[in-house]
Parts: sequence; C-alpha cells; structure tokens
Amino acid sequence: MIILILASAWLGLVLVGVPIGIAMIVVSVGYFHIVGAGLSFAVRLMSDGLNSFPLLAVPLFILTATLLNSSGISRRLFDFAKTLVGHVPGGLGHVNILASLFFSGMSGSAMADAGGLGKMEIKAMRDAGYDDKFSGAVTAASSMIGPLVPPSIPMVLYGVIANTSIGDLFLGGVVPGFLTAGALMVMVYVYSLRRNYPVAKRATLRQIMRAFWESIWALLTPAVIIGGIFSGYFSPTEAAGITVLYAILLNLFVYHELSLKKFLADVYETAVTSASVGTIIAGVGLFGYILAREQAPQQIAEFFLGLTSDPLVFLFIVNALMFVLGAFIESLAILLILVPMVAPVAITLGVDPVHFGVVIVLNLMISILTPPMGMSLFMVAKVGNIPMQDLARAILPWLIPPVVVLILITVFPDLVTFLPGLFH
Repeated sequence: MIILILASAWLGLVLVGVPIGIAMIVVSVGYFHIVGAGLSFAVRLMSDGLNSFPLLAVPLFILTATLLNSSGISRRLFDFAKTLVGHVPGGLGHVNILASLFFSGMSGSAMADAGGLGKMEIKAMRDAGYDDKFSGAVTAASSMIGPLVPPSIPMVLYGVIANTSIGDLFLGGVVPGFLTAGALMVMVYVYSLRRNYPVAKRATLRQIMRAFWESIWALLTPAVIIGGIFSGYFSPTEAAGITVLYAILLNLFVYHELSLKKFLADVYETAVTSASVGTIIAGVGLFGYILAREQAPQQIAEFFLGLTSDPLVFLFIVNALMFVLGAFIESLAILLILVPMVAPVAITLGVDPVHFGVVIVLNLMISILTPPMGMSLFMVAKVGNIPMQDLARAILPWLIPPVVVLILITVFPDLVTFLPGLFH
C-alpha cells in the first residue's frame, strides 16, 4: 500500500509537469520524513547512487555524440549512406535508416540521433518530395537504432544496475540493431512502392569511395570501443574517455571544424543533459532504498514466480508490462526503477543477463516511439517542424518492425548471445 501511494504521488507530480528525477526525490524525501529519517540520510543515499565509476561513461558518451554532431559528421555519414542506397525505391528513407545505423556507432543515444541527423534528414526528404508524416516517422523510428549498436548509454546503465558485463551487452546489441535497421528498410521499401516515392541516381564507384573516405574515421569509432574493451586495453568507462579524445582529435586534425566556442557549447550541452540523467539516477537511488526497505522486490519476485516458472512466458510478461509503461513514463526512469526488481527474477528463471538486458533496451527504444509520451516523437516534431498529433498517428505502423524484432530476440536468445559468446 505504501509503495502504491508513493508511486501514485510520483506519477501525479510527473503529470503536472515536475521533472521525473525531481518528482522522485520529493516523494522519497516525504517518505523519509514520515519514517523519521533525516534529510542528510537522503543526501547520502543520492550521493551513493551516483558514486559509480562505470556511470562516468554516460556523460563521456554524451560528449562524444555532441562533439561529432557539431563537426559535420552527421552530414558526411548521410552523404555516404546516400551513395550506397539512395537509388533503391524509397531512396532517402533507406538513407535515413542507414545513416542512423552509422551514427549509432558513435553516439549511443537515440535523442542525439534524432536531434543531430533528424533536421538534416527531414529537410532532404521534404525537398525531394516526400511527405512530412512519412519523413518524420522514418526519422523517429530510425533513431531507436542508436542505443542498440555499441556504444549504448542505456546498456551502460543496465550493466551497472544488473552487474552485467557492459562489453558483452555492447556486442549483444549488434545483431538486434542490424535486424531492426533491416526491418525498417523493408517497411520503407513497401511504402515507397505503394506511393511511388522518388529515388536518386545510382552513385558511381568513385563517388562511393570518396564519401567512404570522408566518413572512415568516424565509422571506425565502434572498432576503437569494442576492440579496446575486449583486447583488455581499457574498461568500458575508459573506452568512453578514449572516444571523447578520439572525437576531439578527429575534429582538430581531420575535419578542422572544432573551435573553442563550439567546444564550450558542446561541453555546456553535455553538462545539461548529464545533469538531467544524474538527477534521475539520484532519485532512483532514494526510491530504490524505499523499495528495498518495504521489501517490494521480494513481493514482485513472488508475484512473477507465482504467475509462471517458464522463462519465455516471463519475458513476454515483462515485455508487455514495459510496452504499456513506456507509453506514459520516460524510458530512463523505467530502466532504473524496473530492472532492479525484475532482473533477479530473470536470473532465477535461468534467463541469460545479457539476453535480458538487450531485450529490455530494445523494449525501451520502442517506448520512445510510443504515443503519447514517446520522447523521440517530441524531438523529431521539434527539429522537423511537424505537428505532434500528425507524427503520433504516422508512427503507429512503424512500431511493427521493431516489435517483430523484439519477439524474435525474445524467442531466440542466440541472436543476442552469439557474438558475446565468441569472445569467451
């Protein structure tokens, strides 16, 4: 009953516009006041929640994405993708998805993809004669690929919460990421044949090679991250720091587009975003203590184990629960609150923690597309100047491809665990 009251109070604050992390802190402090714990105790819990070396990777990957976005990388990746698939029916729709797949190897963030590539992609599609609803829906849907392909900020957070290898999670997301991109491209192809969307002229080999050469250093970013982690040269957190250095060196000596003013603006943007994420993590630290004190994880475990002992049925129940919650609650909050409660149940039932993590992250990425609270929809509507209500209706068919991929990786865990298994 106490947890239900707290959850209702938190949701009420969120619905009236209080930021998620602040709402969680307010509700938790209210609980501590009732039970007689001091404010200093709450501050210590928040500090402990943020005192994690692996969590340092989050602001570093955010800074990497921001630096690469401001250096013209987005445009170069878009041009390279256009030389590869611009001539296929639905040309710029495929370019949109392929560019997101390329950019995902650097940003680890769906919002960075939607914000960085989105404006350019929608303008190019609009100028070529594609309607706004289709352009916006493709852009929003393709942004979900970002956190599936390494690096991935949600996977870093899941790895910290569930005490799972972040390197294995990075590798585990590669196949689902490519499957999602492929499924979305099939959708673009079908739409384009029905609507007779324009295609670009096929690029020559020389044009492809020139575009590839301009993008090659950026495309090598995932290799730097994964290669460094699994060769033992650095940890995932250190990999994030190396990636920031790599992005700065690219800007200074390859693309020559980094100025002091740009760099300071990128650092400021990173600080703002990281502070928002940190506030949620601090709030979850408080809320997590309350859940543990009230024995909520044990009750939830008993509830799930009372429903089923079949791992597959459990995964589908969790998927359904997250799909519903994702339509109304910010994905990061779901990850930080729900995973500590359901991950132990998954392990008890014999679900591989890497498999479970990738299933969770893909589900969260679907939630950023789900009206009414899909964060990617708000970002794309803003950068593309598309009415939110139009985009919310247009995105619904585009939920089908990632849901199909989610079902596939839920039923066939080898799609996730195959690559990590090669390194063990």
